[in-house]
Amino acid sequence: MTAALLALDLLIIVAATASGILWFKASRGQMRRVSATEHLDHQDLNRLVVAFNRTQILNRRAALATALAAFAGALRTGLGMVA
Repeated sequence: MTAALLALDLLIIVAATASGILWFKASRGQMRRVSATEHLDHQDLNRLVVAFNRTQILNRRAALATALAAFAGALRTGLGMVA
């Protein structure tokens, strides 16, 4: 039982660290503000779409890592009460 609890503890640490790193990467890139009078060409729109997509992918991965850490923490707490 001790090995399983240690493995869950390590999983919680790894998942929480991965979540923090992914959310940091998603939030560090700033997007350029666009003026209402500015003319946008297809390259500008492509850059905006790519930036939104990359941020969304990183946020989805971070949310998954957070959910994994929360599930492992709940499982660890439940197993800790039984042991």
